[in-house]
Amino acid sequence: MPGPSTLNRRKLLQLAGGASAAASLTIAGAHVFSPAVAAPAPKIRLAWTEVAACHSPLGFGVAKGIYAKHNLDVELFYQGASGQTLIQALATGKADAGAGLIGDWLKPLEQGFDVKLFVGSHGGCQRLLASKASGITDLQGVKGKTIATYGIGAPPQVAFQVTLAKAGIDPETDVTWKAVPFDLVGETVNRGDADLAAHLDPWAWSIEKQFGLTKIADTQTGVYADHTCCVLGANGPFLEANKDALRRLAEANIEVHEYTANHPDEVAQWYFETLKPAGLSVADLTEILGKLVYHNHPIGQELVDQIRITAEDLKLVKVLDPTTDPKQFAERITVNLLA
Repeated sequence: MPGPSTLNRRKLLQLAGGASAAASLTIAGAHVFSPAVAAPAPKIRLAWTEVAACHSPLGFGVAKGIYAKHNLDVELFYQGASGQTLIQALATGKADAGAGLIGDWLKPLEQGFDVKLFVGSHGGCQRLLASKASGITDLQGVKGKTIATYGIGAPPQVAFQVTLAKAGIDPETDVTWKAVPFDLVGETVNRGDADLAAHLDPWAWSIEKQFGLTKIADTQTGVYADHTCCVLGANGPFLEANKDALRRLAEANIEVHEYTANHPDEVAQWYFETLKPAGLSVADLTEILGKLVYHNHPIGQELVDQIRITAEDLKLVKVLDPTTDPKQFAERITVNLLA
């Protein structure tokens, strides 16, 4: 395998794509991967949110040996459902790397946490949903309405503040944000206490189906077309000592998400049997996973560009400091493992 100095993005994708094809044959046969490298595998503690559908490829990758095939000993660390606990896990050394929403990463990194982002995973796992009773059919109809979400400043609120702002709607004064318990977002809209819900998958997908809600926006289309949604980061000391291992983690991350794009049913089956998500069937999980944008996993300069765009968006809605330079910020908090 070429060393880091000669490995460019095209080669990385070729490696991941070729490995994915081999992986398909291996999983279909023995349901396990075999390590391709004989040297001792470095250990990486990878933080994840096990209840999140979009994180299921990470668990699948460990269970089926995809990371081991890249000569990595990956141990999953359950960091909780909050992006803040993810940052804390990395900052305190409980985990070496972790997966999280860009909207969760950027403010703590602006404040100086020693973490670098190094590869994207996928796009699109948040939805803005309106009740039929509200009569809302497009973004302009959101003006003057109440939006339920599980926390002020939570990723769904921030994501759709950007969507509204770019549609000419002031996300602070033209709408009302209503914070409710995480598992009551859908119920709040259904009983008429709010007009819309801003939520994460798989819960957003579930309440859309359960209550017959209308999707007004998501983080796959509109202003988020071609954007990555979730990104892997590593704490600074671990990165400095393990750049080659993290480069291989990036390769494996791309491979497992490409595999999921082509085999969402297999990952859904694993997710269902292993994590037993309440109220969701294998068919439900297959549909959810099958609709994520798995081919959007930027690395190198492409990741820097996407982080810069997101930083600009977060400045627009006053999440990041007005003095922050998006380009310099994106370059500071990312690492190019292909350099």
